[in-house]
Amino acid sequence: MSVGLFGKKLGMTQIFTDSGDSVPVTLVKAEESQVNQIKTLNTDGYDAIQLAYREKSLNKITKPQLGHLKKAGNRGFASFCEFRVNDPSAFKLGQSLTLDSFSVGQKVRVTGKSIGKGFAGNQKRHNFHRGPMTHGSKNHRLPGSIGAGSTPGRVYPGKKMAGQMGNRTVTIKNSEILFLNPEEKILVLKGPLPGKKNSLLKIYLNEE
Repeated sequence: MSVGLFGKKLGMTQIFTDSGDSVPVTLVKAEESQVNQIKTLNTDGYDAIQLAYREKSLNKITKPQLGHLKKAGNRGFASFCEFRVNDPSAFKLGQSLTLDSFSVGQKVRVTGKSIGKGFAGNQKRHNFHRGPMTHGSKNHRLPGSIGAGSTPGRVYPGKKMAGQMGNRTVTIKNSEILFLNPEEKILVLKGPLPGKKNSLLKIYLNEE
């Protein structure tokens, strides 16, 4: 897996192709991140780098985290994440990552937290059909039977029922990079991405 970046979702808009077609896009602003730890096969059993992101005041960081961060410099970060890499020696402690590893036309994976929509019923959550609306029907939006009686005498795990909708980790595959602005740290990706405005997104290249 190639190293990726973290970004803040700015919102959606549309762009027009040369043929006049409208393409929905999502704008993402890359977050500042640095290489905080380098793991190798000899020391840790696998090759990876740890990225620190979401810059934070040093006064608001715990002492264990502060000691871990000082190995890569005197900057404070609130969150950490690992990326598997093929060659850890290509990175240095304290190195800041930019949009240089991405280019227009590449396909990337984007991981984020979907918008939470609270408690939802079967029809909204699982796209079930409703009951008949004719006179005498007493089942319009009810879930109906959820299993047999004495056998098996229980509800099987995974039964689609009402419950929490959204607020889950979602990964979008093959989102294409349509535009890059390294100076402003802006990425323009094709299609919708998970989460609401200002939510954090993890962006990395597709595995070969």
